[in-house]
Amino acid sequence: MPISTNVRPTRMEYLRTVRRIAMSRKGLKLLKLKRSALIFEFFAVSKKIAALRSGLQAKLSSGYDSIHSTEMFVGTLRLEYESMRIPRMHELTLSSKNIMGVKIPELTSEARGSAGPEYLLEVPTSINQAIKSFEAVHQMVLDVAEKETALRKLLVEIEKTKRRSNAIENVLIPRLQANARFIKFRFDEMERESFTKLKTVKRKMAQREAA
Repeated sequence: MPISTNVRPTRMEYLRTVRRIAMSRKGLKLLKLKRSALIFEFFAVSKKIAALRSGLQAKLSSGYDSIHSTEMFVGTLRLEYESMRIPRMHELTLSSKNIMGVKIPELTSEARGSAGPEYLLEVPTSINQAIKSFEAVHQMVLDVAEKETALRKLLVEIEKTKRRSNAIENVLIPRLQANARFIKFRFDEMERESFTKLKTVKRKMAQREAA
């Protein structure tokens, strides 16, 4: 691992480097814990999406069966007429929740001019059933979209956390450790030089005293 060219072989710099190594290891541990929590949440959301998709398929099949049954019971013209009276405008409210620093969207839907009890009493039961089925489908589609968006955001954050932890573990910490070894090596070298100089001075002093 290359040593930084700005390293000064001083005791202060050595202590500073040791502290940075300790902080980097602590940060690495926290990042790994965060990544584990994000992966756990990722798989939990994946399971929810799988269940929602399975339920959505069942709801769609049920809804289309209701439409076919209604069409056979009341006729195509009546079904088309009633479909024009069903509200189509929905207000979507977007909020978010925070999971390990990741903002996960939450969608809620509210129909404008929703069909009231008076309208529902006017139409056959089969049409009411079809309306309820596709209202459930609409909500499940929103749930799937919400969870898939959350899944993408979690995946991006997992990759980002992985890159950061790899950079700390494989680049930053080894570089700091190399710098600390270099500073310690320079300390030892300076101590040897001082010891050699001291021995030389003592020998010269002894020679002078002998002369």
